[in-house]
Amino acid sequence: MNDGSMPKSAGKEGGCVECRTMSCYRKEHRLPDGCLSEAVGREQLDQCLDLYRGDGIDARIARAAAEVEGLYYGKLTRVEETVAFARRIGARTIGLAICVGLAGEARIFAKILEANGFEPFSALCKAGAVDKSEIGIDEELKITPGCHESLCNPVLQARFMNEKPTDLNVVIGLCVGHDSLFAKHSDAPVTTLIVKDRVLGHNPAAALYTSGTYYKRLMEPGREL
Repeated sequence: MNDGSMPKSAGKEGGCVECRTMSCYRKEHRLPDGCLSEAVGREQLDQCLDLYRGDGIDARIARAAAEVEGLYYGKLTRVEETVAFARRIGARTIGLAICVGLAGEARIFAKILEANGFEPFSALCKAGAVDKSEIGIDEELKITPGCHESLCNPVLQARFMNEKPTDLNVVIGLCVGHDSLFAKHSDAPVTTLIVKDRVLGHNPAAALYTSGTYYKRLMEPGREL
């Protein structure tokens, strides 16, 4: 691929998830046949590396993330790593994109940010207080049908933070999909502190760990959700 573009079907059909060697990490063994690392063109790879060099925001993020990983891997909590990362990219104002169900957790995190010299600025998912029916959501699809139930408004959350403006935005429990919209419309870089999962105590990986037992139903072919 001398044009630097990614091949349409590089590697196996499922990509890296099917790899068992992960030789791209330490390179202690040869890269397996069909490895994406070999399939990618050098021009494409150089384009990525160019983003990670210099003084641009992508380079600052890449270096800060690598430093936090290298210095604190397995030593700090996600909360502490977020503080360390924000400090390394020179962030001052930190936006908190909050799910209404995790407002308490967000208040604690805001206090932690303040204690560490940052200025937190938060926007709740229900900002605007517009009923879900205004975008065509049927009553039976509300959590509590028959009453006002404000829709989540991640685009408005992002716009509030863009206007502030914030230097880094932190997702705290936004719903699946709403987090996608928030990241899409955010001007500032976005990282995630909490992934909401009410059933599993905000630990969605538990469904993967128990996919052979309690959550075996996840492996049933053709099962519709």
